[in-house]
Amino acid sequence: MTIFEKSTRGRKGYEFPEYDVEKLEIKLPEHLVRKSELMLPEVSEVDVVRHYTDLASKNYSVDRGFYPLGSCTMKYNPKINEDMASLFANLHPMQPRETITGAVRLMGHLKELLCEITGTDDMTLQPAAGAHGELTGLLIARAYFEDKGELEKRKKVLVPDSAHGTNPASAAMAGFEVVELKSGEDGCVNLEELKAHLDESVAVIMLTNPNTLGLFEKDILMIAKMAHEVGALLYYDGANLNAIMGRTRPGDMGFDIVHFNLHKTFSTPHGMGGPGSGPIGVKARLAPYLPIPVMRKTEKGYDLDYNLPKSIGMVRSFYGNFLVMVKAYTYILTMGNKGLKHVSDMAVLNANYLRAKLSKLYNASHDRMCMHEFVIDNEEFVKKTGVKTLDIAKRLLDYGLHAPTVYFPLIVHEAIMIEPTETESKLTLDTFVDAMEKIYEEATTNPELVKGAPYSTPVRRLDDVNATKYPIFRYKK
Repeated sequence: MTIFEKSTRGRKGYEFPEYDVEKLEIKLPEHLVRKSELMLPEVSEVDVVRHYTDLASKNYSVDRGFYPLGSCTMKYNPKINEDMASLFANLHPMQPRETITGAVRLMGHLKELLCEITGTDDMTLQPAAGAHGELTGLLIARAYFEDKGELEKRKKVLVPDSAHGTNPASAAMAGFEVVELKSGEDGCVNLEELKAHLDESVAVIMLTNPNTLGLFEKDILMIAKMAHEVGALLYYDGANLNAIMGRTRPGDMGFDIVHFNLHKTFSTPHGMGGPGSGPIGVKARLAPYLPIPVMRKTEKGYDLDYNLPKSIGMVRSFYGNFLVMVKAYTYILTMGNKGLKHVSDMAVLNANYLRAKLSKLYNASHDRMCMHEFVIDNEEFVKKTGVKTLDIAKRLLDYGLHAPTVYFPLIVHEAIMIEPTETESKLTLDTFVDAMEKIYEEATTNPELVKGAPYSTPVRRLDDVNATKYPIFRYKK
């Protein structure tokens, strides 16, 4: 039932006190005067509280259960992070600089920690999300080549066919021509394919390592060497940093530009558009082009440096999503060096545990050790049972589990992409395996049952295509 259906004329949740100041009569222009009564629900305070509490109970979240979204790192967000962020909740970005010394110090130290974790020399905290960070990184690359007088010939960005969809989109928005690289049979970059496209017309190679199949690019040092030999830059999509954090660093692999997601790797859950944070780290030769302001350490502490004549300018208002930075800073300090390494170790262990268990029934896309995530290829399963990947995802809801990512990456047909993260226990993983085994049995013996799922959710299966193409955002037209 909607809040409007609970509305009763005359019911109030709050009454304003009598005016104790003189009323100011303002006559609005006729075109600004409302022609019909404003449609608002009339409900009591307790009705409002119960309504939204009821809605909240219908939502699935990482605090309620397992959230194995592949390539999204929906890990648990420790409550201490929220407590620390609340300490800064009343700050305003337009306060005088001398009143936000603590916030500036936090951002400055966070930048230093992130540079150390990624093996980069300088960094901007400004981008508001991963894709925003991608665009920022590519604009930095564009400014770099323009400054060198090479922009006219550096037209291309090479992107693997397993890349996140935002990679080619960001490259195109930055004004580059996107060239797709076909993956090899091992799921990694094919060096011969790379060699065929790599020349001085290439500005950037965009890679995720481990890639979106959950596989480590074993030839990364050779790829970096090949890129740099023709003067191209190597860009790191940090969506999968959760697998290598504390073990190795993108900067040490040869990456020149590194983006990562504070709202994924460093604990703040994301979804529905934010809030997020997508810092960009760069090697020293690219530092002059970073967005302003950049955090600098001075004799008196940390300060905001606006003196970058070659900067690409601000890419977001003020300094970025600061409270997400506070949560990430808290997470890093809480975990420490050994803790961050342990995070990656457990993320990889959990993923391989699930891969080994599920591979007994389902077909893993690549039969080898994965990193923090892996992909199931359901193409033969669909042919055998008629049950599609989407059906499996919907049936998981009836078992009280959020579905993994489906139909991605696009190079695997009927893909299920699973990332358990490091925060899940063996008990949780076994519960997921048990549900997947039961669904397999159902699909084999009673496929129509799975095709009709879900049955236990407040809303049954939706028409996804029409919901996307013709969304309804209003209660009434």
